[in-house]
Amino acid sequence: MRKVVDKNIIDNIASRIDTLIQEARNHVSRAVNVTEVMTKFEIGRILIEVIQDGEVRATYGKQLLKGISEILLKRFGSGWSSDTLERCRTFYQVYSKSATPLWKFFEEDKGGERNLELKEKSATPLRKSAQTSPNLLSWSHYLILMRVESDDERNFYEIETKKQNWSVRQLQREVASSLYERLALSRDKDGVMRLAREGQIIEKPEDLLKNPLTLEFLGLKQETIYSESKLETAIINKLQNFMLELGKGFLFEARQKRFTFDEEHYYVDLVLYNRLLQCYVLIDLKVGRLTHQDLGQMQMYVNYYDRYVKEDFEKPTIGILLCKEKKDTLVELTLPIDSNIYAQQYALYLPDKKLLQNKLKEWIGESERV
Repeated sequence: MRKVVDKNIIDNIASRIDTLIQEARNHVSRAVNVTEVMTKFEIGRILIEVIQDGEVRATYGKQLLKGISEILLKRFGSGWSSDTLERCRTFYQVYSKSATPLWKFFEEDKGGERNLELKEKSATPLRKSAQTSPNLLSWSHYLILMRVESDDERNFYEIETKKQNWSVRQLQREVASSLYERLALSRDKDGVMRLAREGQIIEKPEDLLKNPLTLEFLGLKQETIYSESKLETAIINKLQNFMLELGKGFLFEARQKRFTFDEEHYYVDLVLYNRLLQCYVLIDLKVGRLTHQDLGQMQMYVNYYDRYVKEDFEKPTIGILLCKEKKDTLVELTLPIDSNIYAQQYALYLPDKKLLQNKLKEWIGESERV
């Protein structure tokens, strides 16, 4: 009599093979990506250090790249234009001077000195890097990063891209929205330095703040009159984008969350939870200028959650008033010094990056003089 193979055994073996195939595909993808990045880095090194002896001559350089490109296009087809070679050269210029792990794969352990002679260079560093550096980003990511002028800012975006697995599109959006400057303007000098070294670390409520919160993805026009209800609906419709803009660790619980006491109903516009801080985050939306009544209302919401909703193991509730306009003096006079409530301005358009950079320079300069 023919035996019937247990279906569970078949499923188990198929599952193990499926895992193996997926891991193999991921390994190949990482190896191809790393090889492309490191090859283009090495191409940039050749163009700068070997052929031109470290000197960048604008006129001669353009002729050189055009001639090399013509040969490469005949041998390898499209993809090796003079613009591509120029990007390789820029890539090397930026990352050979940085402290990122990229550079170490092209250093040889010969008394700490780099060997710049082409004939003594082999493909070994490329093969080695493909095996040992799966954390390298894609060439498309580096095309964005190399255009960031500030080393500190570039380090921040590189760290965050790796930590949060940002797509190329997400990285483009964060750079365009001046995420680094907006976070830096909400921190002291040590906090700014930490951003460049470690990225955004969430340890206290203030670490969530950005100046301003940018909501350009909602599609609301700055000059158009809209209600708080319309703003809330726009946020819910673009909830994933909104959560990404808020930052790390946020989980969505409810909109228009009702609670009742003394036979009266109250509604919180948005209730979220931050798993990194282990606390509720209540958000109230204001389309006009913030008032002291708004602050008092949020204080009541936060008190209610702290007393009747949060568990003993959870941290105190955070209240955020997301407003179009605020006066810092009003906020300071209305709220207690130890309040866990924050007034956060939002913008419906991407901020002027140069303006934020200048503000950040002025702010750091003032803090150094104090």
